[in-house]
Amino acid sequence: MGNICRSPAAEAVMKAIVDPDDFVVESAGTHDYHVGDPPDPRMAAACQGRGIEMTSRGRHVDRSDLTPGVYDRVVAMDRGNLSALRGMFGGELPEHVALFSQFLDGDWPDEVPDPYYGNADGFELVLDMLQAGCPTLLDDVLQRKADD
Repeated sequence: MGNICRSPAAEAVMKAIVDPDDFVVESAGTHDYHVGDPPDPRMAAACQGRGIEMTSRGRHVDRSDLTPGVYDRVVAMDRGNLSALRGMFGGELPEHVALFSQFLDGDWPDEVPDPYYGNADGFELVLDMLQAGCPTLLDDVLQRKADD
């Protein structure tokens, strides 16, 4: 939403598992109220506790971000943000836009919950989900590139 919790944490988790010379990993929010802000300090602390560095600043997603070919994958953390992307794109989303939960195997929530108004456990759950799903997301991106 505001690009200070879930999506920048996902960005940081992905950056920790890819070669930075081979991939551009960015995050953006569907709302513009944290543009330029650093990550939420609670999420940054949770990441730091796992040896993951968050370096991004809040950014608002732009319609051009959704254009096929700009990014291999655009991933929303929940259905509300997916709906916001759909509205921004003007209807049907391109097939490279997905809900993060599709990259999770096992017994996980259907959406990555927003930890902003909760306690530390919420930030840890988000990181658990991101660390479980990002390798599958990376495999998906690599497979899509191989199929092109």
